[in-house]
Amino acid sequence: MMKVIKAGKSQEEVVANDSKVSQIVAGALKDVETRGDQAVRELSEKFDKWNPESFRLSETQIKEIVDQVPASVIEDIQFAQKNIKAFAQAQLDSLHDVEVENIPGVILGHKNIAVNSVGCYIPGGRYPMVASAHMSVLTAKVAGVKRVIACTPPINGEIPTATIAAMYLAGADEIYLLGGIQAMAAMAIGTETIESVDMIVGPGNAFVAESKRQLYGRVGIDLFAGPTETLVVADHTADAEMIATDLLGQGEHGPTSPGALITTSEKLAYETIEEIKRQLETLSTADVASVSWEDYGQVLVVDSIEEARIEADRLAFEHVEILTENPDYFLENMTNYGCLFLGPETNVAYGDKVIGTNHTLPTKGAARYTGGLWVGKFIKTVTYQKVKPEASAYIGEYAARLCQLENFEGHAKQALLRVERYGNN
Repeated sequence: MMKVIKAGKSQEEVVANDSKVSQIVAGALKDVETRGDQAVRELSEKFDKWNPESFRLSETQIKEIVDQVPASVIEDIQFAQKNIKAFAQAQLDSLHDVEVENIPGVILGHKNIAVNSVGCYIPGGRYPMVASAHMSVLTAKVAGVKRVIACTPPINGEIPTATIAAMYLAGADEIYLLGGIQAMAAMAIGTETIESVDMIVGPGNAFVAESKRQLYGRVGIDLFAGPTETLVVADHTADAEMIATDLLGQGEHGPTSPGALITTSEKLAYETIEEIKRQLETLSTADVASVSWEDYGQVLVVDSIEEARIEADRLAFEHVEILTENPDYFLENMTNYGCLFLGPETNVAYGDKVIGTNHTLPTKGAARYTGGLWVGKFIKTVTYQKVKPEASAYIGEYAARLCQLENFEGHAKQALLRVERYGNN
């Protein structure tokens, strides 16, 4: 029997906040569609106080920016990109084209084709997410995308040099210093100076996430990525310090970032709550992390590991850390998560920044039906068929009868024409 020690905000309160964001985004997207570059420029000035001669950085500008970045930072970026590229390449190698002859003379197949162009959003603000350049730009390039453009906002009127360096090192074909709704709109809709793309990807704040939702269909997207979610599943072998550290470490992302603990130990549940209070007294990002924990934190006590697994699947969180005696039980049995972090030796920060798995992951229950960003998200699996004459006549008789069964006379005629043409063979 589950016991709720701490609950977060209700779903009704969350939906009310989302509706306000939706209205703002809808107006901005319509403005960009109507007025193009001018609307993008005005939105950039309004939200970022940024109005350069050109939002796109030239090759000379990019080189000057990258040269400003300390060698140690470049080395760290390259280390992370090496890991991410290697894992993306392994994923790509697992995808294979298929061709079978399941009936003599009937050849069916599928091909894996990369989309032609992708726009990647790399968040800025208080936390310039350098790693998002690796996760999106680099992964798209490994997939074989021909044109990859990347946008990131200025930070207080300054160029985020490390982020630009990461975009460049990841292989971005075009780099724009542009943020928020205006960046998403420019990439997806296109303007006089920015050619639209086929797909937009990457995390961002509520306005970026809502932009992706409203633009979906006009372009493809990776997934609907809302505020960062972190769940820790723990038993008696875990300790409160680690749980608190890992929950607050992700709670600092933003004031609406949910964090949850599911545990079989009521003692550990209360110890963790006290440890979180203690750590918030000294954490430099406590102004954000304290709000996310107060408003969206949850602590649930369950009777067994099996019940913990059931509740974890119900929450379907983005990041799930397993701090139990047998972490592999969850790898073998859990189905709804963005990424699993098995055992105390790993943590969400590894996945966010450096280890090789992608950090753009499903939120708000989307883990029930999709995984996160990976090389396959940039690839279309398309089918084809080739049929020999005698096989066409054979298939055609079945097809014609099935079409007539559904009252599709025109469909049936397509099949019968082949029976007539090729039946004598």
